[in-house]
Amino acid sequence: MLFSIALLIVIIFLAFRAAPIEKKEHAAIHGAGQIGLLAAVALFGVDYFTSYFYATGEMMSALHPYNLQKYAFIAVAIIAVANAVFGILYMYSLGIFNEGGGSYTASMRYLAPGLSLVVAVVLIQDYVFTIVVSTLSGVDQLLSLTNSYSTLWVIRFLIGASLATITWWLTIRGRGESARVTFTMLGIFLMLTIVMMVGLVMAKSNGIAAFPYKQTGPTPSLWTAAYHMLTASMKGLVALSGLEAMSNGIQFVINEDVALVKWGKKTLPRLKGLWEFYSGKSGIGRLVQTSFLFYGGITTAFLAYYAIHFNAFDGVAGRSLVGNLAFLGFNQLPGGNILYWFYQILAVAMLAAASMTAFQDLQATAWRDVAIGEIPEIVVYRNPKGTFTRSVTAGFIVAVLIQLVVRGNTGAAVPYYGIGVFMPIMVMGLAIRQHILKTYPNSRKRTWGAFGAGFAAILSGIIFVGQIVGKWSEGGWVVLISFSILILAANLLLISPIGYREPKQIYRIVREKARVQGAMASIVEWQSLKMQEYRYNVIVWVARFFEMLGVRRPLRFEPPIAAGDYNHALHEDHPEAASLLAQYLDSKPAEPKVGGAPRQTAPGDEEGKKD
Repeated sequence: MLFSIALLIVIIFLAFRAAPIEKKEHAAIHGAGQIGLLAAVALFGVDYFTSYFYATGEMMSALHPYNLQKYAFIAVAIIAVANAVFGILYMYSLGIFNEGGGSYTASMRYLAPGLSLVVAVVLIQDYVFTIVVSTLSGVDQLLSLTNSYSTLWVIRFLIGASLATITWWLTIRGRGESARVTFTMLGIFLMLTIVMMVGLVMAKSNGIAAFPYKQTGPTPSLWTAAYHMLTASMKGLVALSGLEAMSNGIQFVINEDVALVKWGKKTLPRLKGLWEFYSGKSGIGRLVQTSFLFYGGITTAFLAYYAIHFNAFDGVAGRSLVGNLAFLGFNQLPGGNILYWFYQILAVAMLAAASMTAFQDLQATAWRDVAIGEIPEIVVYRNPKGTFTRSVTAGFIVAVLIQLVVRGNTGAAVPYYGIGVFMPIMVMGLAIRQHILKTYPNSRKRTWGAFGAGFAAILSGIIFVGQIVGKWSEGGWVVLISFSILILAANLLLISPIGYREPKQIYRIVREKARVQGAMASIVEWQSLKMQEYRYNVIVWVARFFEMLGVRRPLRFEPPIAAGDYNHALHEDHPEAASLLAQYLDSKPAEPKVGGAPRQTAPGDEEGKKD
């Protein structure tokens, strides 16, 4: 027991000391709420890293009831390849879209505003379900401690809602505090997982007996087995939202080289290309995404191997798959039961903390959606610490309501989570392909680059459909309905009075309320103008449709101002240039008013009485 307690103390101390600390001078230099590498790993990687606790369990649940678990290596291989392909795609994209926005920005620039609108609403759904699934998975791990995995749904809901409340509270307190807490937990998790791995090796070498196995389903035919393999592969891919999360949230990352890159540029200048690739805020994002290339495949292979060897699946002995392996591994060490309990409680906290990735992306996405006219302006509020608190609170409320609807059942929410993210990944692949074709001269590099981006888009499209098909019996078919409703609702909101945005309003939302400046602000202003063009076109299409039915109604609004070319709006050649909207507003004469212009107040003349 003393050995385990001492080991825990050392691990906690090391993780706490390595955690990032937000200092006042950092806010003065980089801006409030801007984060470095370690904080980015914590906030934008925690959702991906904590898929360790449920992705393999979901994958094996599609195989072991039919005695197909020995073929799990096929699903693992598919997961590893998909991680690598999509990881490389997003690492490349950060060099092009390094001001945030992810596939939303990419599709607006190279594809179509209508598709960009679809991406925006799909990502909102995915982020909300990330909160739901992460917190309910934490409930699964917590209940594994008492072997009460299948307890009353009311208890599951109340625990899940409580976990969501804690992460909501941490998020609105600012990115600095959230990152330090989350990174500390990630450090402890990594070191304890290594200890668990050692314990599992010892358990196997000591001949520890496997759990009793009972096949619950009939032996399937070849085609049915192939379907279950597809289902297993799709369930193991639920956490790739981390790629879009980092791409979308790059706007919150500081724009400077990390210590390793600074050192490399000085001591190993011959690797200039490598250091440039990982330079600046794009480099920080790429360092976070580099871990995504291998993490999913390695952890899934490790857990699947020992789950098969010990028949340690979800629900066995009243525990989750990871709960069973942790129980076996830690109990090979002196006082290991203490480590097991701590590991499971840590899993609960980390899975709850995975919601922070979604909360960060809700912030990154919501203010943009307000600017384009998809969400009411009242949602935009940024506190002094740089947090968009109202979008976080709205996401939290919706997530708790969904937890209630699914009655605290993680499996009931999983079909809706992880499906949506593959549509934005597909869009990103298509946009990158267009970028390569338009900017690269005819060469082998252009050919292979376009092929790679196209392959990533096709693969993502196949997985998108495969996720729906693989989860069809669990409610995957409902996703088709929810997608259709979301897309229709998004367009209806956009063409309603809520969706109208004039240049002055866009400028106020972006520059004054969201307090965003520079290239990022110019991009969102351009996107907002493009979306207003799309909005006007949709209204025209609707009017023409009703004209065919004999209903004629004149348009109420004039055509919006032209958004113009993306590069011109971004001021790539003159980044210090003023806002495109500011130039437009300055050149627009004031409307004449009866009685002349209103009197202006000044200090000491609050009522405007002085001449």
